[in-house]
Amino acid sequence: MHVSGGALATTLAVAAGLAGSVQVAVMSRLGERVGVVEAVAFAALLTAGIAVVALLVLRRSFAGVEHSVHQPWWMLTGGVLSLLIVLTITYAGPRIGVTATVGIIIAAQLVMGAAIDRFGLFGSHRVGLHWERIVGIVLLAAGAALSLRR
Repeated sequence: MHVSGGALATTLAVAAGLAGSVQVAVMSRLGERVGVVEAVAFAALLTAGIAVVALLVLRRSFAGVEHSVHQPWWMLTGGVLSLLIVLTITYAGPRIGVTATVGIIIAAQLVMGAAIDRFGLFGSHRVGLHWERIVGIVLLAAGAALSLRR
């Protein structure tokens, strides 16, 4: 059976969304037990180790890493941005709750995603910002704000 690229992308996005919520919960608990910075460092080391093994198994080479270093600087910020995300969920989860943390992150991601699409930032294709998108973003932001109430 052949799976289209769009179907696989959608499936991965759903899986990542589910994993993101679980990640907030587990990183929150780990941060409470061992410390926020320690939990983030452990997660980064584990992720790096798995990525290196996957690279060697799938590509049998480190060449892709070397090619990455020669790309524009802004393309290399993904690792630092990932660190910010993991640090934030580890710190915020136990303080404001998983739902509020996830809701705020998703609302912020939608606002930034809409700006990136609208202006074609970071080499992305321009996508119009129509009223339905704006209403959806506003509603999600309102839901995130409401989720802060305990």
